[in-house]
Parts: sequence; structure tokens; C-alpha cells
Amino acid sequence: MNYKLLTIIILFFTLNTSCQNSKNQHITLKTDTMHYNILNKEEQRVILNKGTEMSFTGKYYNYNGDGTYVCKQCNAPLYKSSDKFDAHCGWPSFDDEIEGAITKTTDADGYRTEITCSNCGAHLGHVFEGEGFTDKNTRHCVNSVSLNFLPVEINKSVKLERAIFAGGCFWGVEYYMQKQNGVVSTSVGYIGGKTKNPTYQEVCSHETGHVEAVEVYFNPDIVSYEQITKLFFEIHDPTQTNGQGPDIGEQYLSQIFYMNDYQMNIAQNLIKILESKGYKVATVLRPVSEFYPAEDYHQDYYEHKGTMPYCHAKTKRF
Repeated sequence: MNYKLLTIIILFFTLNTSCQNSKNQHITLKTDTMHYNILNKEEQRVILNKGTEMSFTGKYYNYNGDGTYVCKQCNAPLYKSSDKFDAHCGWPSFDDEIEGAITKTTDADGYRTEITCSNCGAHLGHVFEGEGFTDKNTRHCVNSVSLNFLPVEINKSVKLERAIFAGGCFWGVEYYMQKQNGVVSTSVGYIGGKTKNPTYQEVCSHETGHVEAVEVYFNPDIVSYEQITKLFFEIHDPTQTNGQGPDIGEQYLSQIFYMNDYQMNIAQNLIKILESKGYKVATVLRPVSEFYPAEDYHQDYYEHKGTMPYCHAKTKRF
């Protein structure tokens, strides 16, 4: 027998089987996990452990904004809002995906088709065909908890990272963040409190514990998280302990909500640099929690007004 030939044949089938198993288990990761977003317990249950959120409870079930839905874990663009429709099933439904964004495999139950993020393997839900809801005859049934929403159109080739900063009135922070090259999308909102879906009036009552913050999606190939965080420290006073400028109260405190250890370490290092320069930094670092977009009239405030911020100004500190 030709043992050399036999060895080659065995190696071929071993590698081929290994590759097939990798595909079936979605373990091929295309981005650095160091930059993945922190997931809370419910998000872990659905995204990592392939669970399902309760029907009719997800934040995006009846949401109709124009833009792009991205993966909660890695920020990869998944669906365009133009492909979303109401299937009256209790979960967000899409009849198409951004090309190459979704991986489809046979579910563990043996008959449904599971859909996962092609970039990181996050569980999204299931896809069904032949139901006749739309002309495309396809329904991607997706858990809201697996998604974030950007009010702009993004294609799959754009690599995004997410950051959240609180530095006083969110109008002014957003104004300067929007002007940073590499920032793709911004949204003002509320974070860090105990009430779900708070209104501006509830936040102002100081009973919910939320702070005004700005959610930023940026292209790290153009601008780094460190650069954006330096900008944050230079557009507000990080030493003020009771608010920001004339805006006093807990909703205006200086805080950074980090997505992962990578962001936390960068923010900590920048604070140390400022402290070495004599600044008594009051900025608090907190792990990311649920971010609730503010009312429409708060979004892009100074852009609509055509004026400059009254409570924020840029000061060189680095």
C-alpha cells in the first residue's frame, strides 16, 4: 500500500470535515472580539445562547425610522429600513438583508432556518419563506434585542464602532461630535437610569437616574476611539462635579459609557494624562447600559437652529 498517499487522503478528509463543522457552528470571527460590545444578561441569553425575546415587547417591533439596523454585538450593518414590514408576528420582520450580512443554517430543531450575523455569529432569529407577506416571499423574524438602529443608510463594507458620552446638555456634545471626520451617525438620548423608555420630562424630574448622552457610530479606519474621546474631554469641562456650565443636576454629569475593555482602558489612560496635567477629573466611567433615543425635537438641535452651542466650547487639553 502507498502509505504516503493514504496519509494525504486522511488529512484531506479531516480538514474538510473540520471546515464543515466550523461553518455549522458559526465560529469564524472576522473582527477582533476585543472591540465587541458588552452584552447584558438578556442580550447574552438571546445573542449568545440563541434565545428568543417575548413577542410584542421588542423596541423595534413597531419602529419605522429610516436608516440601517446593525448587529448589537459587533455593529455590522444587517438590514435596511426599506426592507422592514409588519408581519403582525410580534418581532421585527424584514424581507431582505444587506448582501453578505446574514448567515443561514439549519436550526438545532432540524427544520427551521437560523439566521446569524456573518461578521460575529450573533444569533438574530429565523428566516421563513413561502408565507406570501411581500413580493419577495421571505420573512426574517429578528429579535429586537439583537439589533441597534442608525438613522442613516450604511452598507456592509463600512466598519463601525460605537461610543456613548455624557457631558452636560446633549445638544452641545452632539454638535461637536457631528463635525468630527469619521463619525457616521449621532443620536442624543438617555442612559444609566432605572426607568425604561424615559421621556425628557421624566429625566428632568431627577427621579429616573438617567443622564443626557450622545450615541456615536464612527469608522475606526478614519478616526480612532482615542481621538473621539480626546474630543469629548475638550468640548466640556471634565472637572465640574455638579453638571456642566449653567446646567446643574445629575442628568448633566460627565460620564463615559464604555462598550468593552478596550474603550475602558483608553478612557482610563486619557484621564491619567489629564490628571498628570493638574486636572481634577470628575468624569465617571461606566459599562454601557440601555440607551434610549430622545424625542425627535432634540435630535440635531443646533443643526436645525443654525446656531452655536451656548454651553459647550472646545478647549485644547491634549
